[in-house]
Amino acid sequence: MQKIIVIGCPGAGKSTFSRVLGDKIGLPLFYLDMLFWNADKTNISREEFDQKLSDILKQDKWIIDGNYGRTLEMRLRECDTVFLLDFPVSVCLSGVESRIGKPREDMPWIEQEFDAEFKEWIIDFPQKELPHVYELLEKYNDKNIIIFKSHNEIDGYLESIL
Repeated sequence: MQKIIVIGCPGAGKSTFSRVLGDKIGLPLFYLDMLFWNADKTNISREEFDQKLSDILKQDKWIIDGNYGRTLEMRLRECDTVFLLDFPVSVCLSGVESRIGKPREDMPWIEQEFDAEFKEWIIDFPQKELPHVYELLEKYNDKNIIIFKSHNEIDGYLESIL
């Protein structure tokens, strides 16, 4: 595992998993939200984001945390390992709610409320986003693909390495 992507519904725990995994195996970690968003909640241009992502993908080792479906296939082509956190919506909603008001290293601002549009996107994630993710995983089935369905599975995996 030298080039890893971590994907899944917001609130599933991708960033926490990525951070612990990176610490255990010693790979640099890049959060797509930190690439895309500015502290004032504006975002960089699509071209600038793609260039920054391309620069990361050229490196020898990395963990990239985040969905950003438009660039998922680009990341799948370059990675050797995929971790998908495919959790129930209720777990993801609870995960987002638990981080409101807390500083995070994977986001350039502190979320003060659970935005209604973001909540709806999470609720719709299994029907609108996951089918495309699974289609791409089938296409890139030569990769090491690990799918977690619970935090217990993540904990067991992390305990088993190193």
